[in-house]
Amino acid sequence: MISLAIEAFAPAMASFRSGRDFAAWLGLVPRQFSSGGKERLGRVSKPGQADIRRLLIIGAMSQVQVVSRKPTPGSWLARMLIRKPKMLVAIALANKMARKIWAMLTKKEDYRENLLAAAA
Repeated sequence: MISLAIEAFAPAMASFRSGRDFAAWLGLVPRQFSSGGKERLGRVSKPGQADIRRLLIIGAMSQVQVVSRKPTPGSWLARMLIRKPKMLVAIALANKMARKIWAMLTKKEDYRENLLAAAA
């Protein structure tokens, strides 16, 4: 579903320099108010492609619900859920997913699960 939406609504992945640029285009990164070397991050900006962003957030929220019911000790998601609200963690996960999608599409690779996570 998400791949069809990306093919239909997103420009070519080569037009983005990095995964962060793609995530920013989707509206999944905090706004920056940085000056003089001091980095200040604001709320998550919401300009960009709302359809793809919504699909990523829905998928991330379902993963957050699963992990919040049955936490996996030591996982990035479980550690984040201890400290942060669920919606904020879902946005961070959607951002991560967008960056992975960009990497897979630019390198023309299939998804490979993290070897360390698979071994545990």
